[in-house]
Amino acid sequence: MLFNSWQFIFAFLPISFFIYFWLTRRRLVFAAKVWLVAASLFFYSYWNIAYLALILASMFFNFAVGTGLAQTHADHSQNSRPKRHEVNRKVVLGIGIAANLALLAYFKYTSFFIENINSLFDAGYTLPNIALPLAISFFTFQQIAYLVDSYRGETAEYDLLNYSLFVTFFPQLIAGPIVHHHEMMSQFASPKTLVIRHANLLKGLFIFSIGLFKKVVIADTFANWADAGFDGGQPLDFFAAWAASLSYTFQLYFDFSGYCDMAIGIALLFNIKLPINFNSPYKALSIQDFWRRWHMTLSRFLRDYIYIPLGGNRKTSLHTYFNLMATFVLGGLWHGASWMFVIWGFLHGGALVVHRFWQQLGMQLPKALAWLTTFLFINVTWVFFRAASMDDAMRVLSGMADIGSIGGESVTLIPTEGLAWGGWLIDTLMNYLPINLVPQLLTYLAIFIGFGLITRKNSLEISDGKYSYAKTIYGATLFTIATYFMLAATSTVFLYFNF
Repeated sequence: MLFNSWQFIFAFLPISFFIYFWLTRRRLVFAAKVWLVAASLFFYSYWNIAYLALILASMFFNFAVGTGLAQTHADHSQNSRPKRHEVNRKVVLGIGIAANLALLAYFKYTSFFIENINSLFDAGYTLPNIALPLAISFFTFQQIAYLVDSYRGETAEYDLLNYSLFVTFFPQLIAGPIVHHHEMMSQFASPKTLVIRHANLLKGLFIFSIGLFKKVVIADTFANWADAGFDGGQPLDFFAAWAASLSYTFQLYFDFSGYCDMAIGIALLFNIKLPINFNSPYKALSIQDFWRRWHMTLSRFLRDYIYIPLGGNRKTSLHTYFNLMATFVLGGLWHGASWMFVIWGFLHGGALVVHRFWQQLGMQLPKALAWLTTFLFINVTWVFFRAASMDDAMRVLSGMADIGSIGGESVTLIPTEGLAWGGWLIDTLMNYLPINLVPQLLTYLAIFIGFGLITRKNSLEISDGKYSYAKTIYGATLFTIATYFMLAATSTVFLYFNF
């Protein structure tokens, strides 16, 4: 079930909302939480009920291990037990993490591993037909963080129901944010979440409407041009290649931004505040700034549970550079079992190394040049992120560098008649513009608008402050337009659902 589907918006969400608060109004708090967990599990299993057992097994296993670690930490602190006790706790933690990673590796990387074994050693192992369970990367990382925090004594003893709600809460279950227990448990336990709060209701619907508009109107429009360029297989000239790469750059931006807005908006309906996961990343003036704004909870996880345990920046510069590279190569691999993601992670790790070295030299670029350099690097690296193979990536990158193709024959990403609004316009424009720019004119107009939008306030900034009549009109207008687009076309999956 998609956030941007009529089944979710007009059936699942209102039913979940009204029954939850009907139960809380009658002081049936336990029943209300059970209902919310059940609704979340239904939301998850709607995709494929076969994987319901998987998330339940993962949840029960991690709850048992985490509870045991939290209890033994308290015993260890109070009784000052011998060092052997601490070794045993480390073994339990290691088994817990290993079990989570083994589950993730089996479903996500088995085919990738066998494929590379076959390629390297000319072996003939049969590739298993393993479907990737929805959200496995997100709920696995979330629970690994819980285990580590339990080992450190940073968690309280939670009951199974609250823990189940922490893992399965449907606004953040499928594609994040990757939440910490301390961000959620206190909210689930608070009496303030048990009554309808009109301020949160209005703000949540407003943010949800903005996110829905971003997804179905903006991101899905850019998807047409991005898919045509990356998946078409044809050689691309300069204008077509840049149209394809920039279209994907904006598709991914508005797709993920739209999802984050919708998740935050839905959670607010239940008086739950999710952590900010997306903060205008294309305004970044450095690659470090970008990663402080893009998928912020994943960046936090990589920092706290990979980069810092590896040593962070506490040792020599060489060690720091290695830690950065290792963290982002693993971060790239987290996104998917493909060498394209590894290359993408390697490039971002390398960029962070260069940025750190640049800072150590005390160098600084003018803001405009810093923004342009950062954006161009991000746009180029997204090519590897999107491409299905190195051949596809090089086909797009070669076109982007093919200045000699300017003024040549046209390569269209969509049929020319889709841009014409009457043949006279195409004929007129061809007298003044390079011949192969004209078929991409609508694409570049959308890209120009995209650049304008990323410079504006983001949805959280717009929604901040007192809720006004103007915001109601604005939100209702966006929702109406988005609903028309949603019902007129087949709903598409959010890109981060694939990770």
